[in-house]
Amino acid sequence: MSKLVQGYEVVIGFETHAQLSTNSKIFSRAPTAFGAEANTQACAVDMALPGTLPVMNIGAVERAIEFGLAINAHIAERSIFARKNYFYPDLPKGYQISQFEIPVVQGGEVSFFLEEGKETVRKTVRLERAHLEEDAGKSLHEDFIGQSGIDLNRAGTPLLEIVTRPDMSSSEEAVAYAKELHKIVTWIGICDGNMQEGSFRCDANVSVRKPGEPLGTRREIKNLNSFKFMQQAIDYEVRWQIDQIEDGHTIQQATVLFDPDTGETRAMRTKEDAADYRYFPDPDLPPLVIGRDWVERVKGEMAELPRVMAERFVKDYALPEYDATQLTQSKAVAAYFEATAKACGQAKLASNWIMGEVSRRLNASELSIEQAPVSAAQLAALIGRISDNTISNNAARQVFEGLWNQEGEVDAIIEAKGLKQMNDTGELEKIIDEVLAANPKNVEEFKAGNAKALNGLVGPIMKASKGKANPGQVNALLMKKLG
Repeated sequence: MSKLVQGYEVVIGFETHAQLSTNSKIFSRAPTAFGAEANTQACAVDMALPGTLPVMNIGAVERAIEFGLAINAHIAERSIFARKNYFYPDLPKGYQISQFEIPVVQGGEVSFFLEEGKETVRKTVRLERAHLEEDAGKSLHEDFIGQSGIDLNRAGTPLLEIVTRPDMSSSEEAVAYAKELHKIVTWIGICDGNMQEGSFRCDANVSVRKPGEPLGTRREIKNLNSFKFMQQAIDYEVRWQIDQIEDGHTIQQATVLFDPDTGETRAMRTKEDAADYRYFPDPDLPPLVIGRDWVERVKGEMAELPRVMAERFVKDYALPEYDATQLTQSKAVAAYFEATAKACGQAKLASNWIMGEVSRRLNASELSIEQAPVSAAQLAALIGRISDNTISNNAARQVFEGLWNQEGEVDAIIEAKGLKQMNDTGELEKIIDEVLAANPKNVEEFKAGNAKALNGLVGPIMKASKGKANPGQVNALLMKKLG
């Protein structure tokens, strides 16, 4: 059931433009490198000079196939390119070559985990399609001289537009979907995912309705280039639409932009529908035909997919599904986990440490897993010393601190800091006997049925042992002595 906001259901669909990682453009041989001097990467085809014809980039097609395989979609054996007619100053042809009636990738789904209250739930967003198209150029507005210019370097850059069904019902869900999609396209290497450079741009279609009513009129928030702004923009748009309806106004279909400085969305233009674009098949491009042998070849060359790897982690390492999904957020994290788990033989402990202390430290230091000062081998050695009861969990955190600060290897840090756990039963029993003798009231209360009185004994024992006593051994000996 959808979460209600002020008595309204929120309905969200996404359109994402992923810039494909080809070296040349989708219909020309011009390069696609980011940051070049304006208009140095646009050839005659990109500028739509008379007599030029588009030629399909096979690399763009193969990346579309990879994406379709990654999301369990149908890959059309025959798809069509169309002309999408509209005028922008940075679109030289006056139309964009895209796919309309028959896209190359059809259906599929993206699944992810979402925190809802105290529960972690699995969500699935259905995809409508993913189609190939070319990007437009870029308008440059120089306000200080009152002039605008056109940079056509981006014109013709290959895009895969990924369109969902309206399956999301909150900004949190939308952001979780966008992050998972980002993970997929970067994992399989079809897009570098750089949101600041525009390689991964999201448009959110947002509408609200009373429960049981038809879908409301949507407004499209364009070019969301950070997950933080994405959530802020959707939350603002939802509140704005509800306020408009409650005040008796009608929502008009429109394209809007989000202003991070004000935290508000503002209308840019009325939203066009398919009929406004006057789609028709491009006469310069034949149908795109993809044989099954081509699909199988691409499939055979692909690296292990994150969802497949997560399933293997559950099977081979007996991890919970949630852990396996979190550990496959990137190839580097997955590799770090596998190396640790294989070295220490304690997969769940390895998962706990990587998802906990390692991630916390990396986030605080703004480092990637590749930059972690603690190697997988060192973490495995630390987990090994926890498993064989050489050190306690509390001591392990001190050892990890030493590893992070590069003070030496695990055993050397344990020795230098005197963290080895007390496993001499005779010495420990002597400490316990002394504590029991000094705390007769706690002993009487425990024997009378007050289980909490045991805590008043464990604390002094750990203190007397300078934290080196094995907590499990302490409890076992206490229970034995107390009957």
